Amino acid sequence: MPDQHERLDALPLPDTGPRGLMRHFGPGLILMMTGIGTSHLVTAPVAGGRFGYALLWCIPLAYVFKYYGFEMAFRFTNATGRSMLDAYSTAPGKWPVYYVLVTTVIQCALGQAGRLAAAAAVLFFIFSEFFGLGLPSWVFGLGLGLVSVGIILYGRYAAVELATKILAGILFVSTVGVYLFEPAPWSAMGRYFTVEIPGGSWLVIASFLGLLPTGIDVSLQASEWGKAKRVGMGRIREQLEAEGIARRFDPFSSTKEDLTVDVSTLPEHTQEYCRRWFRIGILDFTMGHIVSFLLASIFLLLAAVWLYPAEVAGTGVIGEIARIFTDSVGPGMMFVFVGGAFAATFSTAFNYFDGWPRVAAACCRNLFPSTAALSGIATDRLTAEHRSAWMSEYNIYRITMIYSLVAAVLIIAGFERPVQLVLLSSALAYFIAPVIFFLNIYYCLTVIPKKDKAFYPSQPVIWFSWFSLAIFTSMTGLIILDRVFDVALFGG
Repeated sequence: MPDQHERLDALPLPDTGPRGLMRHFGPGLILMMTGIGTSHLVTAPVAGGRFGYALLWCIPLAYVFKYYGFEMAFRFTNATGRSMLDAYSTAPGKWPVYYVLVTTVIQCALGQAGRLAAAAAVLFFIFSEFFGLGLPSWVFGLGLGLVSVGIILYGRYAAVELATKILAGILFVSTVGVYLFEPAPWSAMGRYFTVEIPGGSWLVIASFLGLLPTGIDVSLQASEWGKAKRVGMGRIREQLEAEGIARRFDPFSSTKEDLTVDVSTLPEHTQEYCRRWFRIGILDFTMGHIVSFLLASIFLLLAAVWLYPAEVAGTGVIGEIARIFTDSVGPGMMFVFVGGAFAATFSTAFNYFDGWPRVAAACCRNLFPSTAALSGIATDRLTAEHRSAWMSEYNIYRITMIYSLVAAVLIIAGFERPVQLVLLSSALAYFIAPVIFFLNIYYCLTVIPKKDKAFYPSQPVIWFSWFSLAIFTSMTGLIILDRVFDVALFGG
């Protein structure tokens, strides 16, 4: 057997050219596709249709000030080879893990219902508009949920991911093309920098800040996806622990210091290998963040130009948005939009069927020794005991997925206003964001060695991260005052 340095020196350096980057993009792209769904195709048009350009300022606010809430999760996983939930398990009493587990169980039902309702709304429009088949939305939701769970459990995700990339590209090109056909006036761009809060807009504002580009809680899913990708530090962490180069991490006896990897002690080739994968991971996330911002802005502007003033609501919401394309360019472009809209909303629901159960299983991995002893979800690394024992991480992941499907469909069946459901679920994501944002920053700053210039955040990044957290914490307090205690804010 070759010695440890020979094995590390044999690590293939990833191609960082344009084609190589597209092949290597993964967790950041999934995060983007998770966000380009209900927040863009429902919440943004609701804001534009009901309030015109008045809420345009919310979009850059959400994207700029939530950037490092997500980026810190990518940074941590690339620097340690471990997920954020592994770090959370080192807190006193493991309180963040219990907190995440409880909120995730809620989101598996309420949050997934909102995402599944949006995807079902697209099918509702297609079948009712073109085939005269007015089935209830929950029927479409059930069908989509069964397809999603079936594909995930049988491991056929790659084909869906490829198709989703293609259709999402079609959505982007068609949306930009329609916008350029009849763009919003330049005077409307000033609304990016003018804060205005119309009456009755607080829930939409909470939805924007909570769900654009997606909820901060999805950073935990992205961290788990990054760990499961097994590249960079995630690929060599187990080897480093086995050979004593890095401390072995045990969620029941280790401290956060045991998560640290001193990259400077690794061979130069291995350092370059880890640095390249880190840059790829950050670029993967950043590019998705920018595309997501552009699409959110365009959908609000399109609705403001073509729908305002209109009460965008009900199961016909996708139809109202689709008719923007018919009125501006022609019915042919509407078909392109509907296909892209279905890809975007379906990919969101699909990714959440994997993401939230993955987080719930990871929480159990860090809370219960019996689950930690049978950790792992990847099918090529499972033993017969992993598959048979109900408390294994793999089976908890599958059980949570089934629970999410059943609960989401039941909620859709009993809730007649899917737009309101999307707004409520995204508001829930906003309320839990400050805690997760704080923890992501805290563990990056206390686990990654300060001397590690490649992974440790710079001082301006640290300052801006804390400033961003302060803004969102303040907004949370304001919304609680308004929504819970009925305190009139900004004129009511």
